[in-house]
Amino acid sequence: MLLKEILSCTPTTFSFEFFPPKTDTAWEHLFHTMADLIPLDPSWVSVTYGAGGATRENTHQLVVRLNKQTDLTVVSHLTCVESSRDDVLRILERYEESGIENILALRGDPPAGQERYSPPPGGFHHAMDLVSFIKDRFPHMSIGVAGFPEGHPETPNRLKEMDHLRAKIDAGADYIITQLFFENRDFYDFCERCELAGIKVPVIAGIMPIITRSGMIRMAELAAGSRFPAGLLRALDSAKATEDIEKIGVEWATSQVRDLMAHKVRGIHFYTLNNARATLKIYEGLGLSGSCRVST
Repeated sequence: MLLKEILSCTPTTFSFEFFPPKTDTAWEHLFHTMADLIPLDPSWVSVTYGAGGATRENTHQLVVRLNKQTDLTVVSHLTCVESSRDDVLRILERYEESGIENILALRGDPPAGQERYSPPPGGFHHAMDLVSFIKDRFPHMSIGVAGFPEGHPETPNRLKEMDHLRAKIDAGADYIITQLFFENRDFYDFCERCELAGIKVPVIAGIMPIITRSGMIRMAELAAGSRFPAGLLRALDSAKATEDIEKIGVEWATSQVRDLMAHKVRGIHFYTLNNARATLKIYEGLGLSGSCRVST
């Protein structure tokens, strides 16, 4: 089913993101995670994309397997990195043959050693170009794009940032999924600025609970950065053990989701990192079960 159709008939969607593993042990762990999360009846799931080589093939295999062996609606990430237009065309043709009709179109992070993104010969400069290409060649597909509630790392001018986002929507994108955030006010402000910019597509909130200190540090080092509210940092400073950090992180994320649900957001997307435990605890804290397709 096309994601844009799901969004049109579901007041609030709940969804999960997975990434393709690189080892046999990691694959086994992922399938255990999916076995735990699929009974929650997500509106859809997404699979991240690895540019180039075996990682790209792992993405394709996981997306196709989920599409064939489950009843899930699957969204495949697709980036511009290390791909020419011909490369992308071949990938999309394979997806079309396999019945994959939902794409999250991203520019992607620069390859290792490249400070700023530079497209390969015949490649795409921006996610907007990728959206236009998909819309032109595969008009039946549903396309999503990324949004940055805390600001795009390469666009300090917040006015231009919204112009760029509007360009992706005008190119044919059906919805926006945001990067993770820890302060809901940033998300609500982002949604209001979308409205002011004439962006009317659904905006889906990206949630990733803090589980470990090392995980929090990695979040802070992401290209997009992460703003940690003082209240969250104060709570984490009081943690004496790893399990305390996870408890605080899950409670903070649960509070975020509860507030987002109260504001009737269009969707909530959990960045699972291929681990079910935190998401299951959030669901438990909210009293949710396998009823995610129904408005709460």
